[in-house]
Order: sequence, then structure tokens, then C-alpha cells
Amino acid sequence: MTTKITNLIKDKLPKQVTIFEVGPRDGLQNEPHLASLGSQATTLKIELINALSETGLRHIESGAFVSPKMIPTMADSSSVMSQINRQPQVCYSALTPNLKGLEAAINVNANEIAVFTSCSETFTQKNINASISESIKRFEPVIAVAHQYLLPIRAYLSCVMDCPYEGKTSAAQVTSIAQTLIDMGCYQVSLGDTIGTGTPLRVAYLLEAMHKQITASAIAVHFHDSYGQALANIYQALQMEITTIDSSVAGLGGCPYAPGASGNVATEDVLYLCQGLGIDTGVDLKKVSAIGHTICSQLGIRSQSKVSSLIAHP
Repeated sequence: MTTKITNLIKDKLPKQVTIFEVGPRDGLQNEPHLASLGSQATTLKIELINALSETGLRHIESGAFVSPKMIPTMADSSSVMSQINRQPQVCYSALTPNLKGLEAAINVNANEIAVFTSCSETFTQKNINASISESIKRFEPVIAVAHQYLLPIRAYLSCVMDCPYEGKTSAAQVTSIAQTLIDMGCYQVSLGDTIGTGTPLRVAYLLEAMHKQITASAIAVHFHDSYGQALANIYQALQMEITTIDSSVAGLGGCPYAPGASGNVATEDVLYLCQGLGIDTGVDLKKVSAIGHTICSQLGIRSQSKVSSLIAHP
């Protein structure tokens, strides 16, 4: 009976998944300790990306070309991306909300770009001073030029479960906006549980609704662990054909426009989950754990990874 149950579980799970590492950008952009390092912060980011590039990761979000007034911790993205030691098998991506940001990303040879919006009107206004429709309209020239340069385009969609200002988000709203982004030319939409209130049943309900019109390969999941539900939510998503997971080394991150939101799910914990489920990630858990230990020591903070705390480090 145990074998039958095990096989039934494995039959629902993918054999391989892609880990999309967001630590160097999404993880560090809201890290208050980074500012105290001054010019050393750039060196820290470069060393972090270089180290992550040696772990087997294939996607590393490496910078954001946004207003330095809004996100000062990302003001050095050009310097960072122009100095990293690139590995041929790694895709180094950057956030580019407008044509100016896209131009900067192209100048430093970003391999992929990302745009972002929200399912919540209030959140979008507070985040980028625009309505949802206005934010999407702004992407049109960015996507058009990116296509000219043959750059893949990914989209981040926040507040897919709840908004800190408006409450619950409907599955219909998420699906509609995601479909619009895909129709515009984004190859994938990353679903962000921005304040971490999602639960497995709600994840199942959302993905079930989305699967009716959007293929699973065009959907990624991006969970925050505010309520300790991120790994459970990822497990649910894995059982529903999702094969791309966003995560951040040491659980770094948060959102400056979502009060109380804790960091992203830790890459180390996601790797351990996948390892235990027999799912291939191609990523070395011990190496990532050591990197998480190092970056947290440099920032003077504690890793949010449960797994990392149990793995010995030099």
C-alpha cells in the first residue's frame, strides 16, 4: 500500500523544475542593511551573483533598472551586471519597467527582461503611480523593443492572493491580467503572493481556474513566507503542473509597498523540498546554503532558511 501511495504522489509531480533565483534583485532591493555598506554593496552583489552562478542555477535575477529615488539599492545595477563573471549556461535577467530601463539593460547585455504589475489597483498606484491598465500600456513599447533585440520577456504579477489594501483577489482578475501579459508577448507570468497569505487550497483554486485558458509552462509561482505557507503552496503548485519556482537565497526579500510582508521563500528550503520529492533541480543545495550563510554574515542578518540553519558551514 505504501508503494502504491508513493507512486500516486510521484505521478502527480514533475520530474524536473526550474529554480528562478531572485535574491540579488528582489531579495536585496528592500534590504535596509545594504545601504550601510556604501560602495562595498556593489562588490557584495557581484560576488553573490558570481557564487550563485557556480551552483547549477540557470536563472538569476541580477538587477533592476528602476528609479534610484524609488529603489536606491538597485541604483548600481549597470555596474553590477557589467562586472559579473557570466557563465554561458546562466540567464542573467533584469527588471525594466520602461524604455529607459530597457536601454540600460540592453547596454549591459541582460539575457532576459521582466516587467511588473499587480492585480490590485491600490497596490499598483502605490507601487508605480499608475492604474493596472496604465501600467500594462507602458509595457507595450518595452516589449516591442525587447522583441527587436530577441530578448525573452517575463512578467511579475503581484497580489494574486490578497492585497494589503483591498483584501482578497479573484481568480478571474488574476487570469485576465495574466492572459493579457501573455498575449502581449511575455513568455511567462510569475504569480506573486505578495503578503504571503495564500494557502494550498487557495493556490489549487487559482491554478485550476488559470489552467482553463493558460498553459502551465507559462505560469511560475513566487511565494512569500509571511504565514509559513510558502513550501506547502509550492507543493500544491507542483502537483498542478507548475515547473518554475521563484525563490531567494537565505529567504532575503520583502516588498516596500506591502507592510508586514516577510521575505521570499528561501531557495535552500525549496531545494530540500524538491530533493525529498525526487524532483531534479540541477542545483547544489550545500553550495547555495553556504552562499546564504555568507551573504547573511556580510549583511549582519539571520538567514530565514530553515534548512540552512541545520547544514554545517565553514
